[in-house]
Amino acid sequence: MNRGFWASVVLSCLCASTALAVEVHDVRLWRAPDHTRIVFDLTGPAEHRLLTLSNPDRIVLDVSEASLKTSLSGLALENTPISLVRSGVREGRDLRVVFDVRAAVEPRSFALKANAQAQTGDRLVLDLYDRKPASSPAAAPEPVKTAAATDRGNRDIIIAIDAGHGGEDPGAIGPNRQREKDIVLAISRELESLLKRDQGFRPTMIRTGDYYISLKGRRDLARQRHADLFVSIHADAFTRREANGASVYALSTRGATSTAASYLAQRENEADLIGGVRLGDKDDVLASVLTDLSMTNTLDHSLKVGGKVLSRMDTVARLHKRNVEQAGFAVLKSPDIPSILVETGFISNPGEAQKLSTRAYQQKVAQAIHAGIRDWFLAQPPPGTLIAQRKQQGDQEYTIARGDTLSGIAQRFNVPVRRLREHNGLRDSSHIMVGQTLKIPAT
Repeated sequence: MNRGFWASVVLSCLCASTALAVEVHDVRLWRAPDHTRIVFDLTGPAEHRLLTLSNPDRIVLDVSEASLKTSLSGLALENTPISLVRSGVREGRDLRVVFDVRAAVEPRSFALKANAQAQTGDRLVLDLYDRKPASSPAAAPEPVKTAAATDRGNRDIIIAIDAGHGGEDPGAIGPNRQREKDIVLAISRELESLLKRDQGFRPTMIRTGDYYISLKGRRDLARQRHADLFVSIHADAFTRREANGASVYALSTRGATSTAASYLAQRENEADLIGGVRLGDKDDVLASVLTDLSMTNTLDHSLKVGGKVLSRMDTVARLHKRNVEQAGFAVLKSPDIPSILVETGFISNPGEAQKLSTRAYQQKVAQAIHAGIRDWFLAQPPPGTLIAQRKQQGDQEYTIARGDTLSGIAQRFNVPVRRLREHNGLRDSSHIMVGQTLKIPAT
């Protein structure tokens, strides 16, 4: 055989070898309250190995037959345990990424396969969980008032506010690149602000920034904080741009109440495919959870509070459906916490996307959700709460905050303005002052 033949064979082998190599075309970093996540976007699947080295402390990630095609210098390392990131080539073909760390961490890594429906490619995820030094006492968690923690019967009603998506999962994308995760976090913060002003209520944010929490993790946080209600806030999307309107959903233990509800539940349940969840983090107790739900009044309360929120949403937005719909939303599968999912509108609809992007409309939506929550709990307060105590005694009190109006306060407490005036001796005047305390008559 001639020399040209062997040259062509060698060239073919080299081309095949090159074709098998995986490229890392982007690296992203997210900081969450308890861990730092680094995501490597790959052109294909790749095997990897995770090492922990000391003196100095380093986390090493080896990716087999891979090359780095992006820069690591732009990663925002502030407020993370990482002091430096560097890369090199190992054994001629493997990519080695080294993370110098300045604090104790527990590293975990896993691969995520490409998902055409979610429009995500192959990814490699590295989570660095914060770890307290053995010599340091663990920080005490923020105290939460519960019925068992007080014998005075005046605990707060805890509302868990869940802003959907986050981090590498942007949620739905609007016509002008509006991101669902940003819009729903803004609405959630407005709702939190409103509930903070209400005596007897305590909001707790499930997601406080731009990072991802698994669907199961969101439920777990609500239970850890002894929530009386879990509210997950989203902005819908559909294949048809003309689809519009707000909706409220509860869990279904059987089947979805409509094709649209089934489609939406499937879409929302795929968030973990985008946000990145290890196999071991998935929920494997679905059957027992659904059994528990069927044996309690949790689902019944979910439907009823959802109805209150939906009726209030009707005052600020067109409703997509005039009744609370049901489907198998994974994020709503808490056996002991009434849970609802509020779709504030269709971000895929140009008109609604534009409205949802404005602070004024975000405030209106938050006010409607807030009013619906209050409608339910003022009428049906959990035993042992301050609201239940005040309901039994009669009057409530409200301290006026900046931006309040008498008509707005009357609407919030579901009492006529005239009755509120008379009860507080305001006569025909609507003039009120910040810091002034109003007595709210019993409804």
